[in-house]
Amino acid sequence: MTYSIKEVSDKTNLKAHVLRYYEREGLLPNVSRSESGIRRYSEEDLEWLGLICCLKNTGMSIKQIREFVALSAQGKETLKQRCDMLIAHKKIVESQIEEMQNHLIKVTHKIEYFTSQYEEYLGR
Repeated sequence: MTYSIKEVSDKTNLKAHVLRYYEREGLLPNVSRSESGIRRYSEEDLEWLGLICCLKNTGMSIKQIREFVALSAQGKETLKQRCDMLIAHKKIVESQIEEMQNHLIKVTHKIEYFTSQYEEYLGR
């Protein structure tokens, strides 16, 4: 089964121009086309889009994602490099999560502090 750019856009909530950009940037290098040149996305393309969005949303640069895609195109001999890339990225994401957790704790404490100050002000 294949999908049009509109169907993929609807499924992924990515605008058509973003899909075309990803293709131009080499993130989706294997999108097939009909005889008339219309893009036809496969299930594998959708899987790649899911990974691309995940990596992008967790802070991986387009350049790094392009490198990951290029390694993938080289086959199984690059599995170790790809794992290493993902492990390094995972460590960065975990560090960011820890930092955000610390910020969240601080914000929570401030909410508690200001809430108690406000209740005191109201005379409760």
